[in-house]
Amino acid sequence: MKSKELIGGVLFLGTLLIYSTSYAHTTHGHVNGFIAGIGHPVLGVDHFLAMVAVGIVSAGIAGKAIWTVPLTFVLSMLVGGVIGGYFPNIPFVEFGIVASVIALGLVIAIGKNIMQIIAMVFVGIFGLFHGYAHGTEMPAMADPLLYGAGFVTGTIGLHLLGVLIGWGADKLPRGSEVLRASGGIMSVVGIYFFTHLLV
Repeated sequence: MKSKELIGGVLFLGTLLIYSTSYAHTTHGHVNGFIAGIGHPVLGVDHFLAMVAVGIVSAGIAGKAIWTVPLTFVLSMLVGGVIGGYFPNIPFVEFGIVASVIALGLVIAIGKNIMQIIAMVFVGIFGLFHGYAHGTEMPAMADPLLYGAGFVTGTIGLHLLGVLIGWGADKLPRGSEVLRASGGIMSVVGIYFFTHLLV
């Protein structure tokens, strides 16, 4: 891979490394459930990367996958959120979230489109982990319905951003190469998060 593509990827994702994993969950103090719900996926680097990546992967597959893959993630995330609200002590959820960042990053880095059904299965599993985290970390004062509407809204927005990035990459000079480099960096960021979970 040429240095220009690598530099482009670094510029695309590298600045996100200024966040620590602690910033992934910064909305506890908000009483407004909707705002807190939006903030959880948008402010959390792990959630942000995975959800944008879902949009990028769906854009790469194209066709019905543009909406079926993100919709699968959103629906499974809602299920995970309900589970998290009732059973807040299931272990290793953060590992599932980090695994989604690594795996989706690798799919983008490889640059080969996967089958729609396979993408739906995997993002469905990943959505459960992300939704569970949203559910367990809902602020105590938040309205559950408003909070849920907020994190769904934030998630859909990030999926749309990913779709736009995926579409745009095909139309820009060396856009595909930059996107692949970004996917590789995304996986590295996921591995970085993984190492911190082991500490």
